[in-house]
Amino acid sequence: MDTQAHWERVFGAKAPDEVSWFRPHLETSLCLIELVAGDSSSRVIDVGGGESTLVDDLVARGYRNITVLDISSVAIDYTKNRLGSASEQVQWLVADVTEAELPPNTYDVWHDRAVFHFLTEPAQRLAYVRQVALAVKPGGHVIVAAFGPEGPNKCSGLDAVRYDADSLHAEFGVRFRLMESSKELHRTPFGTTQQFLYCYCIVA
Repeated sequence: MDTQAHWERVFGAKAPDEVSWFRPHLETSLCLIELVAGDSSSRVIDVGGGESTLVDDLVARGYRNITVLDISSVAIDYTKNRLGSASEQVQWLVADVTEAELPPNTYDVWHDRAVFHFLTEPAQRLAYVRQVALAVKPGGHVIVAAFGPEGPNKCSGLDAVRYDADSLHAEFGVRFRLMESSKELHRTPFGTTQQFLYCYCIVA
């Protein structure tokens, strides 16, 4: 399956608030980013940020070094149009995170909500972790939110992997020191619920 083509179809067919993971504001993510980012000059990358409003809220809070990466150009273009002139303050990358050419030792904060659980093959997850290890500065912060133990095992027509804190941290390995984890019950636009697990690590 062509993963990029799949997501272009999803974002082309549905409005931003018609996908299951939509939230008007990612409160948990924002709280964690503000907790770990030293100041508004911190370099933050939002992986799978596509049509998420996280970038809007980060810009509104004065963050000046934001990168949004998404596999879908449709999603990226939508958010750039939504932000208007503020989009010029953001670096936009259309790429598969497992294959993207990311600059080494650059980011202070890596954020991902709802990408990692779609990586069902071990080789995909290994490539993802290598990208994080390459791109995040030593001492940098990694925030990953994936489906929790009671989350769905399919989403948007794709299989998904569910995690508890130990199994998610195990995918990243000893170089990543787990600082905290929490579960969030996300209410979808359709009135159902999805359990997300948030893990926050520091890169050694």
